[in-house]
Amino acid sequence: MRVVSVVGARPQFVKLAPIAHAFASAGIDHVIVHTGQHYDPMLSDVFFEDLGIPAPDVHLGVGSASQGVQTGKMLAALDDVFTGQDPDWVLVYGDTNSTLAGALSAVKLHIPVAHLEAGLRSFNRAMPEEINRVMTDHAADLLLTPTDEGARHLADEGLKERTVIVGDVMTDVLLQIRDQVKDLPSPVMDELGLAERAYSLATIHRAENTNDRDRLLSVLDSLGDVDHPVVLLAHPRLVAKCKEHGIELSNDHRRGNLLVHPPLAYPDLIASALHARGVITDSGGLQKEAFLLRVPCTTVRPQTEWVETVHLGWNKLVEPGSDLAAAASRSYPAEPAEADAHPYGDGHAAERVAEVLSNWAGRVR
Repeated sequence: MRVVSVVGARPQFVKLAPIAHAFASAGIDHVIVHTGQHYDPMLSDVFFEDLGIPAPDVHLGVGSASQGVQTGKMLAALDDVFTGQDPDWVLVYGDTNSTLAGALSAVKLHIPVAHLEAGLRSFNRAMPEEINRVMTDHAADLLLTPTDEGARHLADEGLKERTVIVGDVMTDVLLQIRDQVKDLPSPVMDELGLAERAYSLATIHRAENTNDRDRLLSVLDSLGDVDHPVVLLAHPRLVAKCKEHGIELSNDHRRGNLLVHPPLAYPDLIASALHARGVITDSGGLQKEAFLLRVPCTTVRPQTEWVETVHLGWNKLVEPGSDLAAAASRSYPAEPAEADAHPYGDGHAAERVAEVLSNWAGRVR
């Protein structure tokens, strides 16, 4: 059986790692296509090295562009890739432009499509990611959802028969990396001279927080107003948007307690989060990673697709301003009851994905 994985952004590389290992163990012929949506080495190449992922078989190199231009470039290139590979499955991950392009190209070529991390919903159509995930789910032949909540959403949309709950593959790799780095120091603590659990780790990059200059300024000022150091890992999109808006983003022009730092390799990110008192983010993946590490998270968004993190008290949704600063300064919540403690699976989701794809091969189209 041959499976072509389409990836292009940091969260997808994390999900790809356990999948690649599980496919190798199962003897699945696995072809990796990197769209080049994330082109910064710290958000791309280093993930393949640090997570032991085979180098991509195909690299499209699309780079940064508007939603339509970027997705169109991917579609134009993927048609030829899929035709040449003749796969049994095209596997797409998450909710990026790479996800949607991979699904649309494959489905129009009558190649079976499986969507990993299906069924997640923020119910906010203003988010490009929400459009991507909904359209991908309705195009795909097999919906691999991480949670019971995701399965309920898919059933509500008439997609129950295509749905299989497999658990969350990011949990697989997160637990593995956590165990590798749990006794190591935090890179940002050492570099910036910060004390244990005396800082928050922050990432901001989504369009709704960066496209508008006033909102972006409000987010940055709010991070500076937190009552302890906030280390902002400056995503290339954030850097580009600050430059476009004429906003100074550097430690030479400090905003209160805000410290700016380049992105981290994934093991360093996890090590830094483990030693932090909290995480502040608009990233879906980091919300869940913080929960799994049992680090309180403050999410600068009005909705989240990872609703379990909110219901269990480890994630608080906020708008920029005093609410953000107050949430980031809150104390630790209570540990979830054992019945609720593992909503994202047991760390073996990738093995289930390999098994399900093998069992479903030939059943669609």
